[in-house]
Amino acid sequence: MRKLFAGLAALLMLVVLAQFYFAASGAFSTASNDESFRPHRALGYVIFLLPVLMTIVAALARTPGRLIGMAALVAGLTAVQVVIAVFAKAFNDTGDTSTRAGQLVFGLHAINGLAIFSVAGNIARKARAQSRTTATDRQAGAGNDVGVSETAQPAS
Repeated sequence: MRKLFAGLAALLMLVVLAQFYFAASGAFSTASNDESFRPHRALGYVIFLLPVLMTIVAALARTPGRLIGMAALVAGLTAVQVVIAVFAKAFNDTGDTSTRAGQLVFGLHAINGLAIFSVAGNIARKARAQSRTTATDRQAGAGNDVGVSETAQPAS
């Protein structure tokens, strides 16, 4: 189960990187904002659902509470992304033109995206280390009395 969590964490990192790519390609597109940011918006739903699934898998795998909380944090930060986008659009004029206030609020969207990237990276690093530690513990424990010192025998 912990290897599954580590795999999902690696997938989350790839999805977040793709999200940054789609945001940049949408920003430099000549199409309308609605059309150019469509892949970015669609992948945003995956970035919300994937950490929710990761939170469930982490709880079932009995990973440390910090990892469970960090997975839930990514889902929460993704929900904040939607709130920031809606709030920024409220400042904008009708159509594709944006006001200075709308642009400033959308800047928070990028900063929050970096926070998501940072937390997802920490999750991936810790999950990979934890899955390696679990595999090493299993290998060491197979047929060996790990933790029993040879010098700790009762005196005769």
